[in-house]
Amino acid sequence: MNAALTPIREAKTILLTTYKRDGTPVATPVSVAFDGERAFFRSYDKAWKTRRLRRNPAVQAAPATVRGRPTGPAIRARAILLDGEQGRVAARALARRHRVLQAILVPTAHRLMRYRTQHYELVPP
Repeated sequence: MNAALTPIREAKTILLTTYKRDGTPVATPVSVAFDGERAFFRSYDKAWKTRRLRRNPAVQAAPATVRGRPTGPAIRARAILLDGEQGRVAARALARRHRVLQAILVPTAHRLMRYRTQHYELVPP
């Protein structure tokens, strides 16, 4: 087991902190899912957090409530953009863990809004 990801292992939602150009932290709750030792989350191409991740993949992740209140210690990680088969692995993991939200509602909303869904893996530094 990857000990670095242990603090968020049981969480369904994490508080993902990304950083602006000037270093200001911005925290956003996101759904997280695991496939073996790998942790995944998704966003869409026009989201501000996605733009911040393009510039700086360094993040902090803490277990949290759905509304974004941290419930445990934060870990440092890098958010790696996935594509192709790796993106599909992430999508399946999220759909298994969050059957209604990530399997039906979010993909449907992204399609209707014409967003491009992007999947990320959290990798310890």
